[in-house]
Amino acid sequence: MRCLLTASIVFATLAGGVYGHGRDSNTPLRRRKTLGFGPEHPHAVFKSNPYQIQTVGFTPLSPTTDPYDVARLFVSDVLGASDDSSSWKVRKDSYTDETTGVTHVYIRQVVNGLEVTDGDMNINIRDGRVLSYGNSFYKGPTPAPFSSTVAPEDLRHPQDEFCDQLHNHIASLVRQTADDQIVMGSSAISPELTHIVESNCAHPQLPASLSSDPTDFRSALLQFMAAATPNRELAEDIARNHHQYVEKMTVTDESHFAPGSETQVQFKVDNVPDAVNPATAHLAYVQVPNRAGDATELQVVWKFEVEMQDNWYESAVTATAPHRIVSVVDWASDSPIPIPSPEPKQATYNVFPWGTNDPESGSRAIEKENIDSLASPAGWHAIPYSHDPASKDLRPGAKEGFWRNTTTTWGNNVFAQENWEGMNDFIGNYRPEANNEKAFDFSYKPRETDRDDAYEEAQAYINATVAQLFYTNNKIHDFYYRYGFNEVTGNFQQYNFGRGGEENDAVIANAQDGSGYNNANFMTPPDGRNGRMRMYLWNTALPYRDGDMEAGIVIHEYSHGLSTRLTGGPANSGCLGWGESGGMGEGWGDFLATTIRSNRNYSDYAMGAWAANRDVGIRNFVYSLDDKVNPSLYKTLDKPGYWGVHAIGEVWAEILWVVSHELIQKHGYSDELFPPTAGPDGLVPRDHHFWRQDKDLYVPRHGNTLMVQLVLNAMKLQPCRPSFFDARDAIIEADRVLTDGENVCLLWKGFAARGLGVDARVEGRTPWGGGIRTNGYAVPMQCREDNSGDDELREFL
Repeated sequence: MRCLLTASIVFATLAGGVYGHGRDSNTPLRRRKTLGFGPEHPHAVFKSNPYQIQTVGFTPLSPTTDPYDVARLFVSDVLGASDDSSSWKVRKDSYTDETTGVTHVYIRQVVNGLEVTDGDMNINIRDGRVLSYGNSFYKGPTPAPFSSTVAPEDLRHPQDEFCDQLHNHIASLVRQTADDQIVMGSSAISPELTHIVESNCAHPQLPASLSSDPTDFRSALLQFMAAATPNRELAEDIARNHHQYVEKMTVTDESHFAPGSETQVQFKVDNVPDAVNPATAHLAYVQVPNRAGDATELQVVWKFEVEMQDNWYESAVTATAPHRIVSVVDWASDSPIPIPSPEPKQATYNVFPWGTNDPESGSRAIEKENIDSLASPAGWHAIPYSHDPASKDLRPGAKEGFWRNTTTTWGNNVFAQENWEGMNDFIGNYRPEANNEKAFDFSYKPRETDRDDAYEEAQAYINATVAQLFYTNNKIHDFYYRYGFNEVTGNFQQYNFGRGGEENDAVIANAQDGSGYNNANFMTPPDGRNGRMRMYLWNTALPYRDGDMEAGIVIHEYSHGLSTRLTGGPANSGCLGWGESGGMGEGWGDFLATTIRSNRNYSDYAMGAWAANRDVGIRNFVYSLDDKVNPSLYKTLDKPGYWGVHAIGEVWAEILWVVSHELIQKHGYSDELFPPTAGPDGLVPRDHHFWRQDKDLYVPRHGNTLMVQLVLNAMKLQPCRPSFFDARDAIIEADRVLTDGENVCLLWKGFAARGLGVDARVEGRTPWGGGIRTNGYAVPMQCREDNSGDDELREFL
């Protein structure tokens, strides 16, 4: 009884704000509610060496064989006798990566005509060979049409299991703190851990008697909205007045059976409580672990996509009552190129330049618009009228030609503006206007005021703030583009210049967002829908600190879009939702932001230190090569306080930081992270010192640039819902593809230094990061001085 009472006291007293990632705030602030959980897939695999691939009976084909034919044959070999041409389909977001020549083919399992939304296979192919693949296909018997393989009561329900184990974890921490007589303010029970419980486990269950028709999904959708809404009164009202909300919702059949398109039975739902746009719904299968936990069963679900004020959800809810939420992911993580005519004047910006992390790291300077002929061939301020969401509001006769050339922070890659109201509208929001010289030159000298006037003081510098946000977003767009995050891989652009991929998805970047403080977030829907970045003021100091001015936060947020679009394919935004996968989504952002701000003279770096006004930033430790400064190891994930994705992420980022410096020690350091620009012919100079001259592919010469390339390439190789092991193996596989594996042993050395060697193990891993881990410090046999043992060589090659 004492433990339960103590837990309630701790929950009631803990408060804090983070930028979705942070630590403590000076004052209690509203945190964005977010759900995130789903089933474990004990049968899922990622194979990345030739011996493992040969075990499925597949042998390399001619280098001239169409990679999609290779993929189809490979799927047949993997499935064996169970292969059926109607049991799977090649997803349309498959593509060939022009930087490596690897074709990434994404396969989706189909049962009884319905997609198994977590039945994924990603196959990486080059020159007729399968380099690696991931597979989470359901392997059990086929159920009758539109039915599940077992009764719901015989399945483990991911949300119930998640909440039960989380409460047990909390209770154990409370017992520990009670024994130590340190109950209040325990560092083990973090605000983030408390927030996870409140967001995911505290909502009403609608009565089963209210929803008995499995063909009417409105009750299932209401069950999800009762869980998703941050408004507790609304959740309770949904439970009390269920029928009234059902009657208010209107459903439109949006099924499409157009020739050449994928058949999809889909519905649009209006008047969904707490949604800001119509929701979508379609039937599908999801795999749910059986009671033994050694296999999965198929559950018929309604898949919903719901956009809310602070969230954009993809969820699966059982089709039959009582409706249970099975999984939920919050997305709130060359043809000839036409050139505008006449060519517009190049803009300039008074900003903290690329590589300057924050106002305490350097001074502002006049920077030019970085018109990269590959990444942004029309510049940063040009957008085709046909792809411009604001064009309908232009005065009659204003449209001339194909392009609209703007003099505000509005372009093909980014729409940047204030969002003081904290709403979803953005087109009519305020943004600065350049002068006649197209100069965005605005002062930024906020003065210390009383706290009552601090918000208005920050608003007074909105021109400088939005210009900085626009500049940083465009720079990171171009930077990631040059390392392979282009149109076909799912990048963010309104117009794709005829180079493939889905269009109309530039980043909506909101400065000084009024929906909170001490925060930032990025919503990443599938390719073809706008990413949304929201940046906040931080009331951690006077004058208030503006997150838009800390480049590391902006880069971290944009990197959520990068990793989500590259992992599992650009049309699948559900691969980094929770646990180790979700944690690595945070870790990649920290690592890339830290790499971009680093320089030749080594330093340790904190994340978010300026905005948070804390020397150690918003993480448990600064990023450091010294294990006394940052002791993070793989097994650190088992410690109290490392349940959430942000704590998991900082362990992954620290591991990558150590690995990258193994490459830097061998290959040196480049002061310029950007690859050389293309010439007038549109070609990148091959003989530039940025590249290795002894390789056929464009291989960065230096350790820091090579690590960035390997990290991005590995995201394309790894499977949906990757573990630390999968992501590690994908980076090593990326080096084999890019350099013929000359750095494999060096990479293993770096991973092993932080406990992620070949002998690292985890037992009882749960989808949200639980389990018992064992650090592994060994490298493969071929990387040891006493090289011997063919069996081990085969296992880890």
